[in-house]
Amino acid sequence: MTGLQIQCFNLDSTDPDRTAAFWQQALGWRRTHDTENEVVLEPPAGSPQDGVAPDLLFLRVPEGKAVKNRWHPDLRPTDQAAEVARLVALGASRIDVGQRPDQDFVVMADPDGNEFCVLRAFTQAELDSWAAEEGDT
Repeated sequence: MTGLQIQCFNLDSTDPDRTAAFWQQALGWRRTHDTENEVVLEPPAGSPQDGVAPDLLFLRVPEGKAVKNRWHPDLRPTDQAAEVARLVALGASRIDVGQRPDQDFVVMADPDGNEFCVLRAFTQAELDSWAAEEGDT
């Protein structure tokens, strides 16, 4: 076992306040640090992710995004179409990075151009199967 844990994921942004505001609304997370050059988001206090999920740290940089992200989050919704529509209303956009039309995820970009995917919802059979597996442990 290692003594390391992930503290936060850093996202460069030309406007940390704007980009953090998008992710704050998208995820329902809270701001725990807010300056002109840095914004930190953490899961809601007392939630199952609080103290477990890494923070998101938005850092001001002078240059805009120029190439595809090497790392991006995949988000699992309960209703993919509704979530994509909500995220677009918050300022995200659908983008094409070469995905096939038959793929069951939607590639999007936040207001600063950072890519992320909205996956398909789990089927009830998948949820039931995982719940049964959890009961076996």
